Amino acid sequence: MSGDRARDSAEGSSRSGGDHHQHHHQQLQQQQTQPAPLSRYESQKRRDWNTFGQYLKNQRPPVSLSQCNCNHVLDFLRYLDQFGKTKVHLHGCVFFGQPDPPAPCTCPLRQAWGSLDALIGRLRAAYEEHGGSQETNPFGNGAIRVYLREVRECQAKARGIPYKKKKKKKIQIKAREDARANSSMQSA
Repeated sequence: MSGDRARDSAEGSSRSGGDHHQHHHQQLQQQQTQPAPLSRYESQKRRDWNTFGQYLKNQRPPVSLSQCNCNHVLDFLRYLDQFGKTKVHLHGCVFFGQPDPPAPCTCPLRQAWGSLDALIGRLRAAYEEHGGSQETNPFGNGAIRVYLREVRECQAKARGIPYKKKKKKKIQIKAREDARANSSMQSA
């Protein structure tokens, strides 16, 4: 009787091992047929591209991607302002130029400059990935850069926080090298 049990358990374990191998093989096949999940950036880029495509279709008359130009992109950016969450004080507002206003006001909510800048970057990449050429990319047009710069400056003034460019890293690296040179001379 104990010999039968040993044989049954041995057969059972070899069978379950075979089942495990077959199951693992099926999992590998599924992984190979399913594309890898998209990164957060790629998912957002796809959503943005689809949203822009839908915006063009909803125009009267509808606009095809081949007809799209920088004016359509500018109109799209202005359209998105209605969904913004950033308070931008108007010139006549008593809180204009104050970073932390003490009370609510009726100034409009807009898309934040940083959000628009990132959106344009994703749409610019998506346009080229969908077969558009870099030379005709409406998202890379100079008018878009000018618009974004104006939005950035307007929002900075309205909040009372000037936008400052970051210092070049070269200056910081040079300062570190100078400091190391001075400390090695002092220790010698």
